[in-house]
Amino acid sequence: MAGQRIGYIRVSTLEQTTERQLEGLALDQTFTDKASGKDANRPQLEQMLRFARSGDTVVVYSMDRLARNLDDLRRIVHTLTGKGVRIAFVKEQLTFTGEDSSMASLLLSVMGAFAEFERALIHERQREGIALAKQRGAYKGRKKALSAAAVMQLRARIAAGISKAKVAQEFGISRQTLYQYLQAVDGAA
Repeated sequence: MAGQRIGYIRVSTLEQTTERQLEGLALDQTFTDKASGKDANRPQLEQMLRFARSGDTVVVYSMDRLARNLDDLRRIVHTLTGKGVRIAFVKEQLTFTGEDSSMASLLLSVMGAFAEFERALIHERQREGIALAKQRGAYKGRKKALSAAAVMQLRARIAAGISKAKVAQEFGISRQTLYQYLQAVDGAA
């Protein structure tokens, strides 16, 4: 019995459309993430990795949709092929099975390195654009997540002995953002 054909789709932002990536392909199941490919901590990717079974084929539009980091790309491909799952990349017209030749391994590394390089170029252009916008006075930075009054409430909750994780959740911010607020206030004192 042939396994299932599983699609994996990723776009970086909520505004981007997923429709064109695997359009017209016959798939039994599709997993879609609307998140950056900078790391592999994506809910639908993790679910797809748990779902795929030996004999299945995972179909991805291109390698950069699966990962923008060479180490992550290799790890994901090896995880899938290690379970007996084939992985097919439509754009590159490459399929990996785990019994790949040294040429296939080289192609995976080279194409993955290009995806990583492209991501670095995007960040470089973004930094340059922000620097130019700052020079023109057009860039003000990200809006603060919390008002001064909310930061005071946050500090009071921490001082009352409530865990930082719980306080961050209550205020709808990450723990990292919470620590930044605490550090900014501590540094100003």
